[in-house]
Formats: sequence, structure tokens, C-alpha cells
Amino acid sequence: MENTHERGIEVKKGESVDRALKRLKTKLDTEGIIEEMRRRRAFETPTQRKERKARTAIKRNRVRWRYISEAAEKKMAERKAAAAAEKSAEDPS
Repeated sequence: MENTHERGIEVKKGESVDRALKRLKTKLDTEGIIEEMRRRRAFETPTQRKERKARTAIKRNRVRWRYISEAAEKKMAERKAAAAAEKSAEDPS
């Protein structure tokens, strides 16, 4: 049975082993495999897990909000307006 989850690289003709290893490490790092291996090396308490997830969420949100397109800004403004209109329709006072 063929393993479809196999990770690897093709070593190019004339390429040094060090260069091929660097490409492999870069690929594994971008996929998050190296970080996961380090994390699974030792037991992680639920508290440590929450702290780690909070740290990564901060990083993710920083990157996400750094590049907001005009279309995304427009959608966000529309959602806020719709929520405000809905709230004012529910609260007649």
C-alpha cells in the first residue's frame, strides 16, 4: 500500500548533501512538522497547552491583520453596520 503522507525531497544532480538537508529542514519547518516533533518529545500539561495556543494565536492574528485588503475592510464595515442595525431593531428604546 502506497504511503501518501511521505515527506521528502529529490536530491538534484550535483547537489551537496548539506544543501539537500537544508531544503528538507526548510520544507518540514514550513509544514510545522519540526515544531510538532519538539512539542511531542515531552508531556505537555493542559495549562502549558493553553499557554502555547494563546502564544500562537497572537502570532497568527498579528500576521492576519497586518495585510487587510480594501475588500476585507469593506466587508468588515458592512458586518458592523448590519450588526448595529439588527441591535437597534431589537431594542426599541
